[in-house]
Amino acid sequence: MNIKIMVAVHKPYWMPEDVVYLPIHVGREGKKDIGFQGDNTGDNISEKNPHYCELTAMYWAWKNLDADFVGLVHYRRYFTRKEALSVEKKKAQIISGKEWEKILSRTPIVVAKKRKYYIESNKSHYLHAHHAEGLDELERIIHEQYPEYVPAMEKVMNRTWAHMFNMFVMDKKHYDAYCEWMFAILAEIEKNVDISTYSAYEARIYGFISELMLDIWLEKNNLPYHEQNVSFMEKQNWLKKGGAFIARKVGFGRA
Repeated sequence: MNIKIMVAVHKPYWMPEDVVYLPIHVGREGKKDIGFQGDNTGDNISEKNPHYCELTAMYWAWKNLDADFVGLVHYRRYFTRKEALSVEKKKAQIISGKEWEKILSRTPIVVAKKRKYYIESNKSHYLHAHHAEGLDELERIIHEQYPEYVPAMEKVMNRTWAHMFNMFVMDKKHYDAYCEWMFAILAEIEKNVDISTYSAYEARIYGFISELMLDIWLEKNNLPYHEQNVSFMEKQNWLKKGGAFIARKVGFGRA
C-alpha cells in the first residue's frame, strides 16, 4: 500500500521520520531551498500560494504524485492516536505508516475529527471571519454549474460542525475526483472576485473556502469516512484565540 501524506511547510521545521510523510515546501517558487520537495515542479500553481495556502501542495500531488493513497497535514498539525499534553508526547502520538495501512484498509477516506461551533452555523462562522464575496460566489457557481450539489451545500452551510484544516487521507481515485471538482470551482471564483484590497490574511481566500468544500463533496457523493483526532504541535495562546473569536463576532474580523 503506497501511502504519501504531504506535510505542508514553508520554513525549516521538525518532521516525522516515517517514510509515509512527505514534506512539501509550499510556495516554493522564487523562495530559498529549505531542503524539502517544492510544490513548484512539474504541473504546479506554486506562485498562487499566498491565496491558495496548502492547496498548492494538493494541486502538485494531484498532477505529479504517484501513490495509492494521498493525504495532507500541516507542519504544526497532524493526525494523532489521541490528544496529549506536551509537544513531545504529541509527536509520539502521530499515526505511523503501519497504522495508516490498517486504517485505510477499513475505509478509503480519513478526515479530521469534527470541529463543533455550537452557537453558529458553518455559513455564519465563515461570514463572521471573512469577506462574504468568496462564499457568495461559491454558492452562485454551485447553483448554476453544479445544481446536483445544492442540497449538500445547503446542508453543510447550516451545520454547526465541520471537518476543518484541509486535512485528510484518501485513495487516489477519490483524491483525483475531489481535486478536479474543487480546483475547477476555485478557478471560477478567482475570475470573479477582486481581492486586490484584501489584507494578506484575507487574501488566503481559496484556502478558507476550500475548507467547506470538502464536506460538501463528501455529503453529495455519500462517501463513508473515518474521523481521526488532530493535534496542534505547539502551545496555543488561548487568550489570543479567544480575543480573535470575540472580534469576529462583533464585526472586526472581516477587515
